Amino acid sequence: MTEIESKAKAARDASFVLASLSTDAKNRVLLDLANRLTSERAAILEANRKDMEEARASNLSFAKLKRLELTETLLDQMADGLRQIVALPDPIGQVVKESKTAAGLEVQKVRIPLGVIAMIYESRPNVTVDAFGLCFKAGNACFLKGGKEAAHSNAALAELARAALRASNLPEAAVEVMTTNDRDAIRELLTMDQYLDLVIPRGGTALIQFVHEHSRIPMVQHFHGVCHVYVDVDADAKRAVPICVTAKTSSPATCNTLECVLIHADRAKELVPVLCKEYADAGVEVRGDERVRKLAASAVAANDGDWGCEYLDLIVAMKVVDSLDDAIAHIRKYGSNHTDAIVSESADAQQAFIRNVGSSCVLTNASTRFNDGYQLGLGAEIGISTSRIHAYGPMGLEELTTQRYVVRGEGQVR
Repeated sequence: MTEIESKAKAARDASFVLASLSTDAKNRVLLDLANRLTSERAAILEANRKDMEEARASNLSFAKLKRLELTETLLDQMADGLRQIVALPDPIGQVVKESKTAAGLEVQKVRIPLGVIAMIYESRPNVTVDAFGLCFKAGNACFLKGGKEAAHSNAALAELARAALRASNLPEAAVEVMTTNDRDAIRELLTMDQYLDLVIPRGGTALIQFVHEHSRIPMVQHFHGVCHVYVDVDADAKRAVPICVTAKTSSPATCNTLECVLIHADRAKELVPVLCKEYADAGVEVRGDERVRKLAASAVAANDGDWGCEYLDLIVAMKVVDSLDDAIAHIRKYGSNHTDAIVSESADAQQAFIRNVGSSCVLTNASTRFNDGYQLGLGAEIGISTSRIHAYGPMGLEELTTQRYVVRGEGQVR
Protein backbone atom coordinates (compact mmCIF):
# COMPACT_ATOMS: atom_id res chain seq x y z
CA MET A 1 0.00 0.00 0.00
CA THR A 2 1.45 3.39 -1.00
CA GLU A 3 1.71 6.29 1.43
CA ILE A 4 -1.13 8.12 -0.31
CA GLU A 5 -3.42 5.08 -0.22
CA SER A 6 -2.58 4.55 3.45
CA LYS A 7 -3.54 8.16 4.22
CA ALA A 8 -6.73 7.89 2.20
CA LYS A 9 -7.71 4.70 4.03
CA ALA A 10 -6.97 6.34 7.39
CA ALA A 11 -9.19 9.27 6.44
CA ARG A 12 -11.98 6.84 5.53
CA ASP A 13 -11.64 5.09 8.90
CA ALA A 14 -11.67 8.44 10.69
CA SER A 15 -14.83 9.46 8.84
CA PHE A 16 -16.75 6.63 10.52
CA VAL A 17 -15.83 8.07 13.92
CA LEU A 18 -16.75 11.61 12.91
CA ALA A 19 -20.12 10.61 11.50
CA SER A 20 -21.40 9.67 14.96
CA LEU A 21 -19.85 12.51 16.99
CA SER A 22 -22.15 14.69 19.06
CA THR A 23 -22.52 18.36 18.24
CA ASP A 24 -20.84 19.30 21.53
CA ALA A 25 -17.82 17.11 20.77
CA LYS A 26 -17.39 18.70 17.35
CA ASN A 27 -17.81 22.21 18.69
CA ARG A 28 -15.16 21.67 21.38
CA VAL A 29 -12.57 20.79 18.75
CA LEU A 30 -13.46 23.80 16.60
CA LEU A 31 -13.30 26.23 19.53
CA ASP A 32 -9.97 24.73 20.56
CA LEU A 33 -8.64 25.29 17.04
CA ALA A 34 -9.96 28.87 17.01
CA ASN A 35 -8.08 29.57 20.24
CA ARG A 36 -4.90 27.99 18.86
CA LEU A 37 -5.05 30.31 15.84
CA THR A 38 -4.70 33.16 18.31
CA SER A 39 -2.19 31.66 20.73
CA GLU A 40 0.06 30.36 17.92
CA ARG A 41 -0.25 33.46 15.75
CA ALA A 42 3.47 34.26 15.73
CA ALA A 43 4.42 30.77 14.55
CA ILE A 44 1.78 30.82 11.80
CA LEU A 45 2.90 34.21 10.51
CA GLU A 46 6.53 33.09 10.56
CA ALA A 47 5.65 30.02 8.48
CA ASN A 48 3.76 32.26 6.06
CA ARG A 49 6.71 34.67 5.89
CA LYS A 50 8.88 31.82 4.62
CA ASP A 51 6.29 30.98 1.97
CA MET A 52 6.07 34.63 0.89
CA GLU A 53 9.86 34.95 0.62
CA GLU A 54 10.10 31.84 -1.53
CA ALA A 55 7.12 32.92 -3.63
CA ARG A 56 8.61 36.34 -4.36
CA ALA A 57 11.94 34.72 -5.25
CA SER A 58 10.15 32.50 -7.76
CA ASN A 59 8.26 35.48 -9.25
CA LEU A 60 4.81 34.30 -8.26
CA SER A 61 2.10 36.46 -9.80
CA PHE A 62 0.52 39.39 -7.97
CA ALA A 63 -2.80 37.55 -7.64
CA LYS A 64 -1.22 34.45 -6.12
CA LEU A 65 0.90 36.50 -3.74
CA LYS A 66 -2.23 38.26 -2.47
CA ARG A 67 -4.01 34.92 -1.96
CA LEU A 68 -0.95 33.43 -0.26
CA GLU A 69 -0.38 36.14 2.32
CA LEU A 70 -1.68 35.69 5.87
CA THR A 71 -2.18 38.69 8.12
CA GLU A 72 -3.31 39.17 11.70
CA THR A 73 -6.66 40.37 10.37
CA LEU A 74 -7.08 37.25 8.25
CA LEU A 75 -6.14 34.99 11.15
CA ASP A 76 -8.75 36.75 13.28
CA GLN A 77 -11.30 36.20 10.52
CA MET A 78 -10.37 32.51 10.29
CA ALA A 79 -10.88 32.12 14.04
CA ASP A 80 -14.16 34.04 13.88
CA GLY A 81 -15.23 31.80 11.01
CA LEU A 82 -14.69 28.73 13.17
CA ARG A 83 -16.74 30.31 15.95
CA GLN A 84 -19.50 31.06 13.46
CA ILE A 85 -19.46 27.41 12.42
CA VAL A 86 -19.80 26.42 16.08
CA ALA A 87 -22.83 28.69 16.43
CA LEU A 88 -24.55 27.20 13.38
CA PRO A 89 -27.02 24.31 13.74
CA ASP A 90 -25.48 20.88 13.22
CA PRO A 91 -26.85 19.62 9.89
CA ILE A 92 -26.25 15.95 10.70
CA GLY A 93 -29.47 14.18 11.57
CA GLN A 94 -31.54 17.14 10.41
CA VAL A 95 -34.92 16.01 9.05
CA VAL A 96 -35.42 17.78 5.72
CA LYS A 97 -38.97 16.50 5.22
CA GLU A 98 -41.23 13.76 6.47
CA SER A 99 -44.45 12.08 5.44
CA LYS A 100 -46.56 8.98 6.00
CA THR A 101 -47.43 6.55 3.22
CA ALA A 102 -50.73 4.80 2.56
CA ALA A 103 -49.14 1.64 4.01
CA GLY A 104 -48.52 3.44 7.29
CA LEU A 105 -44.74 3.83 6.86
CA GLU A 106 -43.18 6.93 8.40
CA VAL A 107 -40.73 8.34 5.85
CA GLN A 108 -38.06 10.90 6.68
CA LYS A 109 -35.40 12.49 4.52
CA VAL A 110 -32.35 13.05 6.77
CA ARG A 111 -28.96 14.75 6.32
CA ILE A 112 -25.83 12.61 6.74
CA PRO A 113 -22.12 13.29 6.06
CA LEU A 114 -20.65 12.77 2.61
CA GLY A 115 -17.70 10.84 4.09
CA VAL A 116 -14.23 11.94 2.97
CA ILE A 117 -13.74 15.15 1.00
CA ALA A 118 -10.53 15.84 -0.91
CA MET A 119 -9.55 19.47 -1.45
CA ILE A 120 -6.89 20.34 -4.04
CA TYR A 121 -6.11 24.05 -3.90
CA GLU A 122 -3.52 26.66 -4.78
CA SER A 123 -2.16 29.47 -2.59
CA ARG A 124 -4.84 30.43 -0.01
CA PRO A 125 -3.56 28.71 3.18
CA ASN A 126 -6.76 29.85 4.95
CA VAL A 127 -8.53 27.10 2.97
CA THR A 128 -6.75 24.59 5.22
CA VAL A 129 -8.66 25.86 8.26
CA ASP A 130 -11.93 26.65 6.47
CA ALA A 131 -12.05 23.23 4.83
CA PHE A 132 -11.29 21.36 8.03
CA GLY A 133 -13.77 23.38 10.08
CA LEU A 134 -16.68 22.92 7.68
CA CYS A 135 -15.93 19.29 6.87
CA PHE A 136 -15.54 18.42 10.55
CA LYS A 137 -18.77 20.11 11.71
CA ALA A 138 -20.59 18.29 8.88
CA GLY A 139 -19.14 14.96 10.08
CA ASN A 140 -16.64 14.51 7.25
CA ALA A 141 -12.93 13.74 7.20
CA CYS A 142 -10.88 15.84 4.80
CA PHE A 143 -7.85 15.08 2.63
CA LEU A 144 -6.00 18.30 1.81
CA LYS A 145 -3.58 18.92 -1.05
CA GLY A 146 -2.36 22.51 -0.97
CA GLY A 147 0.02 24.15 -3.39
CA LYS A 148 3.79 24.02 -2.92
CA GLU A 149 3.86 27.82 -2.60
CA ALA A 150 1.95 27.53 0.74
CA ALA A 151 3.72 24.46 2.10
CA HIS A 152 5.01 26.03 5.34
CA SER A 153 1.73 27.79 6.11
CA ASN A 154 -0.43 24.74 5.37
CA ALA A 155 1.77 22.48 7.50
CA ALA A 156 1.55 24.87 10.46
CA LEU A 157 -2.24 25.21 10.20
CA ALA A 158 -2.86 21.50 9.70
CA GLU A 159 -0.75 20.70 12.74
CA LEU A 160 -2.93 22.99 14.86
CA ALA A 161 -6.01 21.09 13.66
CA ARG A 162 -4.36 17.78 14.55
CA ALA A 163 -3.42 19.12 17.98
CA ALA A 164 -7.06 20.06 18.60
CA LEU A 165 -8.13 16.56 17.53
CA ARG A 166 -5.54 14.92 19.79
CA ALA A 167 -6.69 17.01 22.74
CA SER A 168 -10.17 15.49 22.33
CA ASN A 169 -8.86 11.94 21.76
CA LEU A 170 -10.08 11.93 18.16
CA PRO A 171 -8.23 10.48 15.15
CA GLU A 172 -5.71 12.85 13.59
CA ALA A 173 -6.55 11.29 10.24
CA ALA A 174 -9.71 13.39 10.27
CA VAL A 175 -7.44 15.87 8.48
CA GLU A 176 -4.90 14.22 6.19
CA VAL A 177 -2.41 16.36 4.29
CA MET A 178 -0.68 15.45 1.04
CA THR A 179 2.71 17.16 0.85
CA THR A 180 4.09 15.93 -2.47
CA ASN A 181 3.60 17.97 -5.64
CA ASP A 182 4.30 15.05 -7.95
CA ARG A 183 1.60 14.91 -10.63
CA ASP A 184 1.68 11.09 -10.69
CA ALA A 185 0.90 11.04 -6.97
CA ILE A 186 -2.05 13.40 -7.50
CA ARG A 187 -3.28 11.16 -10.31
CA GLU A 188 -3.08 8.23 -7.88
CA LEU A 189 -5.13 10.13 -5.32
CA LEU A 190 -7.80 10.87 -7.93
CA THR A 191 -8.33 7.14 -8.56
CA MET A 192 -9.15 6.31 -4.93
CA ASP A 193 -12.92 6.36 -5.15
CA GLN A 194 -13.04 3.48 -2.65
CA TYR A 195 -11.88 5.90 0.06
CA LEU A 196 -12.80 9.40 -1.14
CA ASP A 197 -16.36 10.56 -1.80
CA LEU A 198 -15.89 14.01 -3.33
CA VAL A 199 -13.01 16.02 -4.78
CA ILE A 200 -13.05 19.82 -4.92
CA PRO A 201 -10.35 21.56 -6.98
CA ARG A 202 -9.96 25.22 -6.10
CA GLY A 203 -7.54 27.15 -8.24
CA GLY A 204 -6.71 28.07 -11.81
CA THR A 205 -8.03 26.65 -15.06
CA ALA A 206 -5.11 24.22 -15.46
CA LEU A 207 -5.72 22.65 -12.04
CA ILE A 208 -9.44 22.23 -12.60
CA GLN A 209 -8.94 20.72 -16.04
CA PHE A 210 -6.32 18.31 -14.65
CA VAL A 211 -8.70 17.06 -11.97
CA HIS A 212 -11.59 16.84 -14.44
CA GLU A 213 -9.51 14.70 -16.81
CA HIS A 214 -8.07 12.30 -14.23
CA SER A 215 -10.60 11.92 -11.41
CA ARG A 216 -12.71 8.80 -10.81
CA ILE A 217 -14.18 10.61 -7.80
CA PRO A 218 -17.24 12.87 -8.19
CA MET A 219 -16.13 16.47 -8.54
CA VAL A 220 -17.58 19.85 -7.63
CA GLN A 221 -15.98 22.59 -9.69
CA HIS A 222 -14.88 25.93 -8.26
CA PHE A 223 -14.04 27.68 -11.49
CA HIS A 224 -12.94 31.22 -12.26
CA GLY A 225 -15.03 34.26 -11.39
CA VAL A 226 -15.83 36.59 -14.27
CA CYS A 227 -18.08 38.88 -12.24
CA HIS A 228 -20.18 41.73 -13.67
CA VAL A 229 -22.00 44.76 -12.31
CA TYR A 230 -24.70 46.19 -14.58
CA VAL A 231 -25.58 49.85 -13.90
CA ASP A 232 -29.17 50.25 -15.05
CA VAL A 233 -30.92 53.30 -16.44
CA ASP A 234 -32.73 53.61 -13.10
CA ALA A 235 -29.57 53.28 -10.98
CA ASP A 236 -28.84 55.61 -8.07
CA ALA A 237 -25.42 57.08 -8.86
CA LYS A 238 -24.62 57.43 -5.16
CA ARG A 239 -24.92 53.64 -4.92
CA ALA A 240 -23.50 52.69 -8.30
CA VAL A 241 -20.13 54.43 -8.06
CA PRO A 242 -18.93 53.02 -4.70
CA ILE A 243 -20.29 49.56 -5.55
CA CYS A 244 -18.40 49.44 -8.86
CA VAL A 245 -15.19 50.90 -7.46
CA THR A 246 -14.86 48.91 -4.24
CA ALA A 247 -15.97 45.66 -5.90
CA LYS A 248 -12.68 45.90 -7.80
CA THR A 249 -10.34 47.64 -5.36
CA SER A 250 -11.16 46.02 -1.99
CA SER A 251 -9.50 42.72 -2.92
CA PRO A 252 -8.60 42.52 -6.61
CA ALA A 253 -7.17 38.98 -6.48
CA THR A 254 -10.29 37.16 -5.27
CA CYS A 255 -12.80 35.22 -7.37
CA ASN A 256 -15.74 37.46 -6.35
CA THR A 257 -13.99 40.62 -7.55
CA LEU A 258 -15.67 42.72 -10.24
CA GLU A 259 -14.07 42.18 -13.65
CA CYS A 260 -16.50 43.96 -15.99
CA VAL A 261 -18.79 46.99 -15.60
CA LEU A 262 -21.77 47.32 -17.93
CA ILE A 263 -23.41 50.76 -18.08
CA HIS A 264 -26.74 51.65 -19.65
CA ALA A 265 -26.24 54.06 -22.57
CA ASP A 266 -28.58 56.65 -21.08
CA ARG A 267 -26.36 56.92 -17.98
CA ALA A 268 -22.97 56.60 -19.71
CA LYS A 269 -22.29 60.32 -20.20
CA GLU A 270 -22.90 60.93 -16.49
CA LEU A 271 -21.23 57.88 -14.97
CA VAL A 272 -18.36 56.77 -17.24
CA PRO A 273 -16.14 59.81 -16.56
CA VAL A 274 -16.79 59.61 -12.81
CA LEU A 275 -16.07 55.89 -12.62
CA CYS A 276 -12.94 56.14 -14.76
CA LYS A 277 -11.57 58.94 -12.56
CA GLU A 278 -12.29 56.92 -9.40
CA TYR A 279 -10.58 53.90 -10.93
CA ALA A 280 -7.58 55.95 -12.06
CA ASP A 281 -7.21 57.43 -8.58
CA ALA A 282 -7.18 53.89 -7.17
CA GLY A 283 -4.57 52.69 -9.68
CA VAL A 284 -7.05 50.61 -11.72
CA GLU A 285 -6.63 50.38 -15.49
CA VAL A 286 -9.94 50.61 -17.39
CA ARG A 287 -10.20 48.71 -20.66
CA GLY A 288 -13.21 50.18 -22.43
CA ASP A 289 -15.16 49.80 -25.63
CA GLU A 290 -15.33 52.67 -28.13
CA ARG A 291 -18.21 54.44 -26.37
CA VAL A 292 -16.37 54.33 -23.04
CA ARG A 293 -13.18 55.74 -24.56
CA LYS A 294 -15.07 58.66 -26.12
CA LEU A 295 -16.20 59.65 -22.63
CA ALA A 296 -12.96 58.99 -20.70
CA ALA A 297 -9.49 59.64 -22.09
CA SER A 298 -7.88 57.49 -19.39
CA ALA A 299 -9.52 54.31 -20.67
CA VAL A 300 -7.49 52.08 -22.97
CA ALA A 301 -8.97 50.10 -25.82
CA ALA A 302 -10.50 46.76 -24.89
CA ASN A 303 -10.00 43.81 -27.21
CA ASP A 304 -12.08 40.66 -27.61
CA GLY A 305 -10.08 38.91 -24.88
CA ASP A 306 -11.09 41.49 -22.29
CA TRP A 307 -14.71 40.33 -22.33
CA GLY A 308 -14.83 37.20 -20.19
CA CYS A 309 -11.38 37.75 -18.67
CA GLU A 310 -10.67 37.10 -15.00
CA TYR A 311 -7.90 39.65 -14.40
CA LEU A 312 -7.40 39.11 -10.65
CA ASP A 313 -5.53 42.39 -10.83
CA LEU A 314 -6.09 46.16 -10.81
CA ILE A 315 -7.71 46.02 -14.25
CA VAL A 316 -11.41 46.26 -15.11
CA ALA A 317 -13.30 46.02 -18.39
CA MET A 318 -16.09 48.53 -19.11
CA LYS A 319 -18.77 48.52 -21.78
CA VAL A 320 -21.78 50.66 -22.63
CA VAL A 321 -24.95 48.66 -23.39
CA ASP A 322 -28.25 49.85 -24.82
CA SER A 323 -30.62 47.95 -22.53
CA LEU A 324 -31.06 45.51 -19.66
CA ASP A 325 -31.53 42.76 -22.25
CA ASP A 326 -28.17 43.61 -23.82
CA ALA A 327 -26.50 43.45 -20.39
CA ILE A 328 -28.05 40.05 -19.71
CA ALA A 329 -26.96 38.79 -23.14
CA HIS A 330 -23.39 39.95 -22.47
CA ILE A 331 -23.31 38.19 -19.09
CA ARG A 332 -24.71 34.99 -20.58
CA LYS A 333 -22.01 35.02 -23.27
CA TYR A 334 -18.99 36.04 -21.22
CA GLY A 335 -19.83 35.27 -17.58
CA SER A 336 -18.71 32.22 -15.63
CA ASN A 337 -21.87 31.55 -13.55
CA HIS A 338 -20.10 32.93 -10.51
CA THR A 339 -21.40 36.34 -9.32
CA ASP A 340 -23.27 39.13 -11.09
CA ALA A 341 -25.04 42.24 -9.78
CA ILE A 342 -27.45 44.93 -10.92
CA VAL A 343 -27.62 48.47 -9.58
CA SER A 344 -31.16 49.76 -10.12
CA GLU A 345 -34.03 51.41 -8.28
CA SER A 346 -36.53 49.60 -10.50
CA ALA A 347 -38.08 46.54 -8.88
CA ASP A 348 -39.06 45.22 -12.33
CA ALA A 349 -35.49 45.54 -13.62
CA GLN A 350 -34.12 43.85 -10.52
CA GLN A 351 -36.54 40.95 -10.88
CA ALA A 352 -35.81 40.57 -14.60
CA PHE A 353 -32.09 40.44 -13.85
CA ILE A 354 -32.57 37.86 -11.08
CA ARG A 355 -34.80 35.74 -13.29
CA ASN A 356 -32.59 35.80 -16.38
CA VAL A 357 -29.04 35.72 -14.99
CA GLY A 358 -28.35 32.18 -13.79
CA SER A 359 -25.17 32.74 -11.80
CA SER A 360 -24.53 31.06 -8.46
CA CYS A 361 -25.17 34.40 -6.74
CA VAL A 362 -27.04 37.40 -8.10
CA LEU A 363 -27.21 40.66 -6.17
CA THR A 364 -29.21 43.85 -6.35
CA ASN A 365 -27.64 47.13 -5.24
CA ALA A 366 -24.71 45.39 -3.56
CA SER A 367 -21.11 44.48 -4.35
CA THR A 368 -20.14 41.16 -5.90
CA ARG A 369 -17.67 40.82 -3.02
CA PHE A 370 -20.50 39.66 -0.77
CA ASN A 371 -20.64 36.27 -2.51
CA ASP A 372 -18.56 34.72 0.25
CA GLY A 373 -19.46 32.14 2.86
CA TYR A 374 -18.20 34.29 5.74
CA GLN A 375 -20.11 37.36 4.52
CA LEU A 376 -23.31 35.39 3.92
CA GLY A 377 -23.31 33.92 7.42
CA LEU A 378 -22.17 30.38 6.56
CA GLY A 379 -19.25 30.66 9.02
CA ALA A 380 -16.78 30.02 6.24
CA GLU A 381 -16.84 28.34 2.88
CA ILE A 382 -15.07 25.45 1.29
CA GLY A 383 -15.26 27.42 -1.95
CA ILE A 384 -17.79 28.84 -4.39
CA SER A 385 -19.17 26.14 -6.63
CA THR A 386 -19.89 26.98 -10.25
CA SER A 387 -21.23 23.46 -10.82
CA ARG A 388 -25.02 23.26 -10.73
CA ILE A 389 -25.26 19.67 -9.51
CA HIS A 390 -25.18 19.02 -5.75
CA ALA A 391 -24.02 22.52 -4.76
CA TYR A 392 -24.09 25.96 -6.40
CA GLY A 393 -22.50 29.04 -4.87
CA PRO A 394 -20.70 29.19 -1.51
CA MET A 395 -20.40 25.71 0.00
CA GLY A 396 -21.17 25.73 3.71
CA LEU A 397 -22.27 23.01 6.10
CA GLU A 398 -25.41 21.86 4.32
CA GLU A 399 -23.57 21.59 1.00
CA LEU A 400 -21.12 19.14 2.64
CA THR A 401 -23.89 16.67 3.46
CA THR A 402 -26.10 14.37 1.47
CA GLN A 403 -29.62 13.16 2.20
CA ARG A 404 -30.96 9.67 2.71
CA TYR A 405 -34.30 8.12 3.60
CA VAL A 406 -35.09 6.71 7.01
CA VAL A 407 -38.27 4.62 6.97
CA ARG A 408 -40.02 3.37 10.13
CA GLY A 409 -42.58 0.61 9.99
CA GLU A 410 -44.61 -1.68 12.22
CA GLY A 411 -44.30 -4.98 10.41
CA GLN A 412 -45.54 -3.87 6.98
CA VAL A 413 -44.78 -6.21 4.08
CA ARG A 414 -45.26 -5.81 0.36
